[in-house]
Amino acid sequence: MKVLIVGGGGREHAIAASVAKSKKVEKIYCAPGNAGIAELAECVDISVMEFDKMTAFAEKEKIDFTIIGPDDPLVAGIVDAFEAKGLRVFGPRKNAAIIEGSKAFSKDLMKKYNIPTAQYETFQSAEKAVEYLETSSFPIVLKADGLALGKGVLICNTKEEAIEGVKTLMLDKQFGSAGDKIVVEEFLAGREVSVLCFCDGSTVKPMTSAQDHKRAKDGDQGLNTGGMGTFSPSPFYTEEVKSFCEKYVYQASMDAMKAEGRAFTGILFVGLILTEQGPKVLEYNARFGDPETQVVLPRMKNDIIEVMEACVDGKLNELELEFDNNAAVCVVLASEGYPEAYEKGKVITGLEHFSDKEEYFVFHAGTKAAEEGIVTNGGRVLGVTALGQDLKDARKKAYQATDWIEFSNKYMRNDIGKAIDEA
Repeated sequence: MKVLIVGGGGREHAIAASVAKSKKVEKIYCAPGNAGIAELAECVDISVMEFDKMTAFAEKEKIDFTIIGPDDPLVAGIVDAFEAKGLRVFGPRKNAAIIEGSKAFSKDLMKKYNIPTAQYETFQSAEKAVEYLETSSFPIVLKADGLALGKGVLICNTKEEAIEGVKTLMLDKQFGSAGDKIVVEEFLAGREVSVLCFCDGSTVKPMTSAQDHKRAKDGDQGLNTGGMGTFSPSPFYTEEVKSFCEKYVYQASMDAMKAEGRAFTGILFVGLILTEQGPKVLEYNARFGDPETQVVLPRMKNDIIEVMEACVDGKLNELELEFDNNAAVCVVLASEGYPEAYEKGKVITGLEHFSDKEEYFVFHAGTKAAEEGIVTNGGRVLGVTALGQDLKDARKKAYQATDWIEFSNKYMRNDIGKAIDEA
């Protein structure tokens, strides 16, 4: 098969590494790709939002199967564009991707179908939102309704912070039109867990669990980022939690979308919080998480193309997902200053250390090839990932491997997976 992967980050590099292991695949293309993906695939200079160019390329090259990585093109309808040309594509259609594209939609869906989540109110007026805050208890959570690069969530500890947050989202438009509408919801305390699920519209097959670290600094301090590291599995995601979520969250979400005439095919990412009252849904995403994918896919035994084709063909019930009985930790190497201002173009050294090691991976996120070698080209630069017998072993190896790589203004958190040591 010829496979096209749409996207150019660490998630897409992890997907490409899994696709490269498939016995069914002869050639991989990636649009636009990055310097790391270029070692596995032919990179094509097409932006993820150029649907006409992307489908024309797929037709010209006779691509057998396309995998969509990022959220923006999914929410904008790239799957519909591919299907309109009769092309096989993995991902939810536009009417289903709204589950990530609108926080208000997903909250209303959960409320209607009794899927456990935080209590909330939705506002399109900053004035009305501030009025509501006058009678609220704190801390409280503000969420931009639309896509905001994974950063449109503000946890506000005081009324003053929350009022400032409303201004940031709705009046200053920090995330553009994503903040035209906001969701204000109760703050839930507990451990967070991420579970990615393969879906074929009716059947849902959850993958192994993971946990992301969103904050920029150690101890979960600093600004929200796209993710500074992950570990898998979560020791807090017990068999009891798993069986509850399979029935009342994952399958219930699938059934709800189907009942709404929005059958969901692709990856449903469920962000959970384990509260004293039981698991609740914090958010949905309509695609593989980044950097969750970097710890989940290296542990999967299945041929990823077989699973994705089963999703597209409505035959997911015919197979079982299998994962190695091991663990993975990913530490993101970022550019100092991320998620705000940072410099690009710094030469990266030490990547060759990963080429001959089976349990170590370096997934490229913000990199590009230049005359002087591979250079930094983004806030999150690389995802250094290691497999181990257990989480402590994987964590030790991942941090050891971060020492192999150097670039000026390299920054990372030093406590990814530290919760493991306390579990």
